Amino acid sequence: MMNFRQRMGWIGVGLYLLASAAAFYYVFEINETYNKLALEHIQQHPEEPQEGTTWMHSLKVRLLSLPFWLWTIIFLIPYLQMFLFLYSCTRADPKTVGYCIIPICLAVICNRHQTFVKASNQISRLQLIDT
Repeated sequence: MMNFRQRMGWIGVGLYLLASAAAFYYVFEINETYNKLALEHIQQHPEEPQEGTTWMHSLKVRLLSLPFWLWTIIFLIPYLQMFLFLYSCTRADPKTVGYCIIPICLAVICNRHQTFVKASNQISRLQLIDT
């Protein structure tokens, strides 16, 4: 039997995936505005500075010239982190919620390592008695 948190987690996962599908459809839908902007970007020559360029236009041109793999990493890491957090909310054990988020995962691993070092130091302090 699922509890309320798990049900809300599954609803969150479903809504997140639905919103993702809608966003991907909107981004990759080829429409007139996107075609016009893409053609403007291709037809411009970055070597020839224009007289009336603003900082916003030059920033947009520089951002559009970044490689695809960099844009993929920029958007994929937060997307996957949010998805994994919502997915962890569907687990039965509430103590494991959020362990798949990178900062929390690193903190748990470091805490376990410090605990292990502390325990091994305490064991080495004990003197074994030979009988």
